[in-house]
Amino acid sequence: MLPPSNASSHSPDAPGSGATVDQWLSYLEAIHPTEIDLGLDRVLVVLRRLFPRKPDARIITVAGTNGKGSAVATIEALLQAAGRTTGAYTSPHLQLYNERVRVKGVDISDADLVRAFEQVESARRQVSLTYFEFGTLAAFVAFAESGVQDWILEVGLGGRLDAVNVLDPDFAIITSVDIDHVAFLGDNREIIGFEKAGILRPGIPAVYGALEAPRSVLQQVNAQKVSLALAGRDYQVTVREVARSVDGNELTSAVLDYGSDHIVLPSGPLPVMSVAAATVAIRQLEPSLSIADIEAVLSDVRVPGRFEQLASSPGVYVDVGHNPHAASWLASRIQAIAGPEQKVHAVYAALADKDVEGVLEVMDPAVDRWYFAGLDVPRGLSCDALKSRAGCLVDSTIERAETVAEALSVALEKAAADDLVIVFGSFFTAAEARTSLLGS
Repeated sequence: MLPPSNASSHSPDAPGSGATVDQWLSYLEAIHPTEIDLGLDRVLVVLRRLFPRKPDARIITVAGTNGKGSAVATIEALLQAAGRTTGAYTSPHLQLYNERVRVKGVDISDADLVRAFEQVESARRQVSLTYFEFGTLAAFVAFAESGVQDWILEVGLGGRLDAVNVLDPDFAIITSVDIDHVAFLGDNREIIGFEKAGILRPGIPAVYGALEAPRSVLQQVNAQKVSLALAGRDYQVTVREVARSVDGNELTSAVLDYGSDHIVLPSGPLPVMSVAAATVAIRQLEPSLSIADIEAVLSDVRVPGRFEQLASSPGVYVDVGHNPHAASWLASRIQAIAGPEQKVHAVYAALADKDVEGVLEVMDPAVDRWYFAGLDVPRGLSCDALKSRAGCLVDSTIERAETVAEALSVALEKAAADDLVIVFGSFFTAAEARTSLLGS
């Protein structure tokens, strides 16, 4: 999750020997005056001190409005099945910062993370780095020290000016382009598409994982002679008819047709188009991996916080979706698994800079009862502010609570054993629900 923007004008002293990860993260929050400061100049200076030459690894960069984490997790699992060693960098995290940096499929240890922070601090000297920029370079250091063969890098915001983009990828994936982060990326798909297409490089292979790519993306593809696999043109994804088991679990699947390949994909809990894009990438990166092995791996890929089931009787799911595009996918998943007699209870908490109205508009038809909660975090909406933003967009009953944990508790009291409870709206929302139910 993004840290609070609380930097002071006086740069603090770096943590000393034996400092903890939390001490380092507090330091990272304080050394740059703004939370988000897009641009590559500062990061490039420090990158060149750390890596005079491009790292000896295959670099796979993933951008997109939604579905990036799912694509990264899918690629990571498939590359490991092919016998490759991987480093995966994602953001934000749910519970622990270490989740952002996975080495050979395992979250980085505190000791290795601190050592990477120390190296970045030594290299940056007087260069001011944001929390995200510092952490991105630390991930690069950790991957280089581990000697992994493939670096899978998730863009934090946009693409063109994101810190991840200081490294030239050997393969690129754009999962989707939709409206989000308007203040930084613009308010229409063409402008946002241009920003995300900034991860492309001349002549490299790439995948675009959604239908109807913006013209701005295709223009960059043509200008740079990128070898693009485009959803709907170069490969097809067909979702099979929905079916359910007796306990209500979804049994549907999808089919990916790519060239002569006919691959069965699970249609949940991850966005099937992101899984498909990652699978198309793997067919190019590791063509020797068999279709049977691919299908076996895909059936087990999960991402914490992505339509993650935390409990049953009633079924409780959490999802980090926070914009209308993600909410539309979430609504479709709910409608796919909800039986005709099941009621859907939705716990919703959001950040102030998100399109609350757009989210509610697409989610309300799938929800029987709402539980609005406040978020006591930077940019978080209070429960009253959320209710005010909702206006007349919600037709069903609304309960209100100060925190996600309180709202979830009320929802569980109201829900019947065979109902569904969905907790969503941000990484903070999902994290609080996971803590409440799982204790960590």
